[in-house]
Amino acid sequence: MQPEARHLFSRTYAEARQKFLQAAASRGLSVDSHELPLAGADGELLATDVVLDGPADASKLVIVISGVHGVEGYCGSAVQTGLLGLGPVTEPDTAVLYVHAVNPHGFSHSRRETQENVDLNRNFIDFSAAMPVNGPYAAIHELLLPRQWPPTDDNELALFEVRREWGPKGFQRAVALGQYEFDDGMHFGGRGPTWSNATFHKILQRYGRHCQHLGSIDIHTGLGPYSVGERIFACLDEGVSLERARRWWGDVTSVHAGTSNSIPMTGPIQFALFDECSQAVQTNLCLEFGTYPTSQVIGASRAEHWLHRHGSSDPLQAAAIRQSLKDAFYPQADDWQQAIWQQGREVFQQTVSGLQED
Repeated sequence: MQPEARHLFSRTYAEARQKFLQAAASRGLSVDSHELPLAGADGELLATDVVLDGPADASKLVIVISGVHGVEGYCGSAVQTGLLGLGPVTEPDTAVLYVHAVNPHGFSHSRRETQENVDLNRNFIDFSAAMPVNGPYAAIHELLLPRQWPPTDDNELALFEVRREWGPKGFQRAVALGQYEFDDGMHFGGRGPTWSNATFHKILQRYGRHCQHLGSIDIHTGLGPYSVGERIFACLDEGVSLERARRWWGDVTSVHAGTSNSIPMTGPIQFALFDECSQAVQTNLCLEFGTYPTSQVIGASRAEHWLHRHGSSDPLQAAAIRQSLKDAFYPQADDWQQAIWQQGREVFQQTVSGLQED
């Protein structure tokens, strides 16, 4: 494995943040840090750090986002740090905005959720309107997160029967669409905007209102084949925008067309881009890197949510559950890390090139 990939990845949030800040400092770039007034897992400072690389008034802007789902931030952080190390973008009138660790609390504490137990990619909705209703999730909430862990055979059999009745996609949609009823449940969308939501809006208000053409890359892990980066279209327009995305990135999938490993979500972070950067022609991508089989990833997520909901009197069990979740979303293997860096760099370069179309 080439050292250029290995040294980009980290073991903790604090280390990932340090590498990102050092990469910016080595380029002489200033950092705009939005500090969260809570301590990290090791007592460290938590922040969403922002770096603008290029002219502030550039009409073409690339936004690279990491850590929407906390523990998934190791992957996105490594890509961002590596991209800073490549040097400035040479195309004219083009800038890059790096938003590092949108959900720093989840990143540090090895959770997908924010400190409010909110799935941030379900939180960008209009809270003044009626909340979305996810009836199927309500029907399986207690089965997903039973009082006892590991679950009993009867519990798992009942869940198996539901999965068989609804089908794989129907079950995935019930669990992951987003729900606003159970604040101790899975994929809870919140009862109002989270700190991370409000912070991301502020960042876009400062840096995103000058551009006329915007290409964004939101980096995630946990779905799909090991080390494969699925390029998921992340705009509402399935016409011209989707055609443009395919010119830029090639084989692009769509949650609405059913071609993606993912499913539609009630309040993804791209909704903030639509709100705050409405002046720009947007081409947005969710870059989703596969880790391990879906059953392992969902099992680790259920266990960690169970721990958050019920707690454990056994510190060894609690530590094992947290480690299992981190492992499920962050394979610390040379082949995986090398593949992530290569694909992340390629997608970034394709985005910069694509913005030059007009």
